[in-house]
Amino acid sequence: MKVLVKEKIADTGVDLLRSQFDVDLGLEMSDEELRAQIAQYDAILIRSATKMTPELIELAENLKVIGRAGTGVDNVDIPAATRRGIIVANAPESNSVAAAEHTLALALALFRNVPQAHESLVAGRWDRAKFKGAELYGKTLGVIGFGRIGQLVAKRAQSFEMDVVAFDKFVSAERFRDLGVEGAESVEELLGKADLVTLHTPKTPETIGMINAETIAAMKDGARLVNCARGELVDLDALLAGLESGKLGGAALDVFPSEPFTEHPIFERPDVVVTPHLGASTAEAQDRAGVVTAEQVTAALTGGVVTNAVNIAAVRPEAMEALAPFVPLCEKLGRLAQGLGDGAVEKVSAEFRGRIASHDTRLLGIAVMVGILSGHTEEPVNLVNAPQMAEERGIELSETTDASAEDFTELVRVRIETADGAVEVAGTGVGPRNVPYLVAAWGESFYLPFADHLAVFSYADRPGMIGRVGTLFGEEGVNIVSAAVGAESGGERAVMALTTDAPVRAETIEKILGLEGFSKGRSVDL
Repeated sequence: MKVLVKEKIADTGVDLLRSQFDVDLGLEMSDEELRAQIAQYDAILIRSATKMTPELIELAENLKVIGRAGTGVDNVDIPAATRRGIIVANAPESNSVAAAEHTLALALALFRNVPQAHESLVAGRWDRAKFKGAELYGKTLGVIGFGRIGQLVAKRAQSFEMDVVAFDKFVSAERFRDLGVEGAESVEELLGKADLVTLHTPKTPETIGMINAETIAAMKDGARLVNCARGELVDLDALLAGLESGKLGGAALDVFPSEPFTEHPIFERPDVVVTPHLGASTAEAQDRAGVVTAEQVTAALTGGVVTNAVNIAAVRPEAMEALAPFVPLCEKLGRLAQGLGDGAVEKVSAEFRGRIASHDTRLLGIAVMVGILSGHTEEPVNLVNAPQMAEERGIELSETTDASAEDFTELVRVRIETADGAVEVAGTGVGPRNVPYLVAAWGESFYLPFADHLAVFSYADRPGMIGRVGTLFGEEGVNIVSAAVGAESGGERAVMALTTDAPVRAETIEKILGLEGFSKGRSVDL
């Protein structure tokens, strides 16, 4: 088999590939040359510069695996690769240690004024008295986002004898206790306790601008902030205002809203430390990424287990044939259940009924976890890494099967449990293409096709309630695509589920809940 190493990876990774395959180094290959030659290769290894577009993938007649030496796979068209049966694998945790260490490096530099003192001394000044610093010892570290990197930061901070408080609604209280960390109920609670705040969340609509004027006001006076996660998490103008007012004692930034990023008043402040996105830039991390990716490519070409696959093509063919049509349904049910619940997810139950129960349904259980965790972890979630991510967060998954499915040929029921209660939803696949339908939520049954935007309400079962929702949606410019109602005969409560052509704002939900008779309401983007 032939392998193309299109971008620079560790020599040890290249040697590993050469021990089993015919390897070409295409570091100087132009885009035109790549298009002309890619058909001859069984595998390609890339970093971030090479764009695996649908057109290029279509030309890759023999390609079986794309290896991305790094975390992100934004430069690979995953759907196009999946349609062609090409496995896409990456090295999602190759830079975790590097990112955690850089977070602590910036914290130490910030607390001890290291860059400022260095600049002063090399300029010929001995300003020893000017740069008196502070200790990490005895301080409280607040970790927002407690995935792999957040946990590594906490562990290292504990060696400095810092107290650690963390917030992550997908980490159970038991997991926090196991790691000797105090779990906060909210970001605001964490900010009120922390002397140092570090960020380790993904960029999502909910996390963009999470450090803003309001959250800065909730921080302790003199607190410091370190961001090595995503630049969009911090409103730089609000951060600047917090520093100028004296509310904050300093900030250290490795990432910015757009990069390269070199012009902003925040760079002029002596209480700010900045680096040009160096979190993953260590020789070890780069080597690790290359070696891990080479191992994944080797596994893909030799029939082994591709543990870092990011697409469904890595699942065993015999399981895929029967269960793959239900993977989207399970992901949607997981995401919906999470969106309808409150508090940190502690337990997840997945029940598979009907014909699918005769198969090994572990794939579908994992798909449920993908839906629950998607958009809430630093690393992208997929069918391979979801179990590990759930384990790291202390989330338990239990599965049951039953050959009978009552009114349906197949039925999937998902239940999540939190400290604040439980939420249960159910769905089925309809027609020859198994189109996902929602058939139950919040204790009531109905029949509704899934869509990208969904809203659910619990309300007093009396005339005119659906119309009141429609009127407010119309005022907000949101069109209802489909609707379904579930209510027991003679019951007092009902549940309404709606799909819409646009996201429903939280403010709109609050307006509806302010109307008489409405008790619960949520909007969820799937």
